Amino acid sequence: MAKYLMGLDNGGTTTKAVIFDLEGNTIAISNKQTELLALGGGRTERDMEQLWEVNCEVIREAVASAGIDAEEILGLSLSGHGKGLYLWGKDNRPAYNGIVSTDTRAYRYPEKWEADGTADRIFAKTCQRILPSQPVSLVRWLMDNEPQVIEKTQWIFGVKDYIRFRLTGQAAAEMTDFSGSNLVNIKEAAYDRELLDAFGLGDIYGKLPPLKYSTEITGHITEESSGKTGLKAGTPVAAGMFDIDASAIAMDITDQDKLCVIAGTWSINEYISKEPVLNKTVMMNSLYCLPGYYLVEECSPTSAANNEWFIGRFMEKEKEQARKEGASIYEAMNRMVEGVSPEEQDILFLPYIFGSNYNPLAKACFIGMESHHSKAQIARAVYEGIVFCHKVHIEKLLKNNPNLRTVRLAGGAANSAVWVQIFADVLDLPIETIDTKELGALGAAMAAGVAAGVYEDLQDAAKKIVKIKDRVEPIQKNVETYRRKYRLYREAEEALDGLWKKFRVSE
Repeated sequence: MAKYLMGLDNGGTTTKAVIFDLEGNTIAISNKQTELLALGGGRTERDMEQLWEVNCEVIREAVASAGIDAEEILGLSLSGHGKGLYLWGKDNRPAYNGIVSTDTRAYRYPEKWEADGTADRIFAKTCQRILPSQPVSLVRWLMDNEPQVIEKTQWIFGVKDYIRFRLTGQAAAEMTDFSGSNLVNIKEAAYDRELLDAFGLGDIYGKLPPLKYSTEITGHITEESSGKTGLKAGTPVAAGMFDIDASAIAMDITDQDKLCVIAGTWSINEYISKEPVLNKTVMMNSLYCLPGYYLVEECSPTSAANNEWFIGRFMEKEKEQARKEGASIYEAMNRMVEGVSPEEQDILFLPYIFGSNYNPLAKACFIGMESHHSKAQIARAVYEGIVFCHKVHIEKLLKNNPNLRTVRLAGGAANSAVWVQIFADVLDLPIETIDTKELGALGAAMAAGVAAGVYEDLQDAAKKIVKIKDRVEPIQKNVETYRRKYRLYREAEEALDGLWKKFRVSE
């Protein structure tokens, strides 16, 4: 009887269940979107019950599509977006809507903690900047604005921890995720009462679930969740990992000389290190899914979600034409962008729909448009602007690790040949892509495989599973063009930085 592993991936808007064989080949996939509730005042939420039902649905559909018996699935694990907040109530129901990682309602708290010295005092324990979308900021906001929510909360979860809890009935918080929450002392890999007290969060200590490592079995499919998902009761469920770790391990980021770039909802740029970066020039240090390694990260909500926004707002005609032709709107946009050369226009796009890499109040905008510019030229500016914002982050990482010589790229941009080339040309580094589109789910399945005894450890899983699909080299003529355009981009963002606080902010 053949054997399989399942990875369950919950991003900011999309949930996927993917079944892999033990060599990492995709056997079946089901994915569905959950409605994003944009409520104003920087709030982005989702219905937690709807999210649970969607997870059950994609699991059932993936098993049915694979045409296998659920008994053949040796284990399951999860990946999910980091940051955000998913609260489970004492009444055995969600205590609030799920809060997604693009939420900026709590932006005043990092500013306050920076100004009053709290950020400096706790840095030795957390080794990271404080972000508005982290649980630390969101819980503090709820305590001050909707204290009844925290009062009725039993467990504080990340998205994947919430879904795993529904599958197994066992509460746990996975280490890669929570070590990036500013709620964990990452030097000790443990909760820290002094740290929580510094944020005025001492009262939530008992609401924090036990911390577990990625490949630990944290529970088994219950009879109740078996009935809803079709999975066999008793199937082991591993803790899983933050999706940026899952994508990295599924790209064989197991040494310190490769840069991992994920162009998804967030711009994620990272490498692994035996030591954290403590000079405060990078945004985040967290614990990686490989024991003994830190994940050094620069990130912001400035990546491919901006492209989704552009398509949704400005490409309805192209979407309708693609539907008629049975084609993908992404393929249509790629063709548009391919028809424009890098030197053809100097339109700058600042990809700040959900804030920038330095200012949560920043707004997206186009600069330099003239009456003769076409939609295709504007579309190329969108692709370029997103890559320029990645480069801002990557320059900081390269200053701390100049030995990074290859980029492994994942996310929506990795599926576009023209976008991959833009990454290579802007970064002036070779770009490698991996032979699977489902990196988050694959990384989760690798954790499930280790927990089930299929692989010795995650390094062994990566060695046996990961396959390089393509390697793209920079085109020198384009490199020179993009150096000039990138200088314009940096000058534009710096010139506008002081303007954003003058815009009205809805509360």
